[in-house]
Amino acid sequence: MTADKEKRRAISREAARKRRRVESDVFGDLSHLLPLHPSVQAHLDKPSIIRLTLSYIRMHSLLKESIRTTAESTHMVRYAQVAEGREERSDCDGGQDEEEKETNMYLRILEGFLMVLSTEGDMIFLSDNVSRYMGMTQTELMGHNIFEYTHPCDHEEIRNNLRLTAEEVWCGEKRDFVMRIKSALTHRGRSANLKSATWKVLHCQGRAKMCVSPSSVSYLLLTCRPLPLSHTLLSTHTFTSQHSMDMRFTYCDQRVTSLLGYSPEELLGRSIYELCHTLDTHCLNKNHLNLCLKSQSVSGQYRMLVRGGGYVWVESHSAVIPAVRPSKSRPSVHQPLCILCVTYVLSGVEEPFLQLSLDQTIHRHVS
Repeated sequence: MTADKEKRRAISREAARKRRRVESDVFGDLSHLLPLHPSVQAHLDKPSIIRLTLSYIRMHSLLKESIRTTAESTHMVRYAQVAEGREERSDCDGGQDEEEKETNMYLRILEGFLMVLSTEGDMIFLSDNVSRYMGMTQTELMGHNIFEYTHPCDHEEIRNNLRLTAEEVWCGEKRDFVMRIKSALTHRGRSANLKSATWKVLHCQGRAKMCVSPSSVSYLLLTCRPLPLSHTLLSTHTFTSQHSMDMRFTYCDQRVTSLLGYSPEELLGRSIYELCHTLDTHCLNKNHLNLCLKSQSVSGQYRMLVRGGGYVWVESHSAVIPAVRPSKSRPSVHQPLCILCVTYVLSGVEEPFLQLSLDQTIHRHVS
């Protein structure tokens, strides 16, 4: 009886070893099918192989659906033009404009990385340069959910941007928001442990994309750029300013005079909202709220009034500058010191004879 038991155990162990060998061979073959460098493939564990395989399958499905949808749309446009007796190129400007905008968005990846998000928040794809900004590789992040890596206070805003309605998708609704994400990079540019990660502020822009076939999913295509302030401080078409937390000027450099006509002394104590076009106050409100919650933000394009009349298009990159770090001799009160803004002037003066505020009429009369 004992001999029979030992024999059955030996057969069972051999069968288990065979199953493990077959399983390892299957996972090995699967890892070799992934479009990764052999050195990366060799160090993947089984959960990572499954996670990356599912991500690449989903990405392949999205690309295939996108190509099919584009082909069908082009065919419908051409058919409509032929039916109406018009030239083929006469009504394609809208589609060409959309393609040009999308191409320009891809070019901006040079300043950040590309991210494809499902409506559930799964990171289906990230460009391989993500490691330069987050200290984690493409293979470490793909297939994971973005909520695992973003600040809990930003989750509701991310969900709102992931939530799609039929009208938004069909109109190609834009997405433009700021979020905080974990970064394993140290100040010296080295990768650290994820447990000691810090928060990096990213400016995310993109569009909602919809797949027509029922088996496919809608998704967001985003470019994600970090928000440093140090990269364009010396441009001739920018000026720097400091503000109190209610956005009143406490300092402005001399370049504002040649760009907007105001002297720095005129602006001290005044709110930046007084210089903003009324229809664009929502840009500043959103920027201000992001600053208070996330310490960094980018405003998007808005119109700033010029001394004497008219306006220019600008964009402001802002950050909250913290006070001196607390020490043993100082109480540990984390009070912000000020808001630092770098404002880019994107256009010349438009509508120079149009006066949009009483303040502009006073300056025109004085000049």
